[in-house]
Amino acid sequence: QVQVLESGGGLVQAGGSLRLSCAASGNLGVQDMGWYRQAPGKKRELLALITRGGVTNYADSAKGRFTISRDAAKNTVYLQMNSLKADDTAVYYCSVTVGWNTYWGQGTQVTVSS
Repeated sequence: QVQVLESGGGLVQAGGSLRLSCAASGNLGVQDMGWYRQAPGKKRELLALITRGGVTNYADSAKGRFTISRDAAKNTVYLQMNSLKADDTAVYYCSVTVGWNTYWGQGTQVTVSS
């Protein structure tokens, strides 16, 4: 069993920054890690993925403002978010892939005030 715990969400003014963290524990062999978000009334959308080797992939909505990074030894992934907009308000979820399984955290709320 893999436990996934996000942290770092909160309330920020438009134009501000936040750094989200996600730690995976309970197993070894973590492969891809990623960040998604879900705004009220919308589907969950992918923001960024990072492989164990550090290769990154971003959705268009995250390019240029968000940066994903990873500490593979600690099974921890980060999402640095800059120039936040009101449209970034959502619950942000971390995903952790181990083998054929993907595990999710409970999410962390990010609210951007305009």
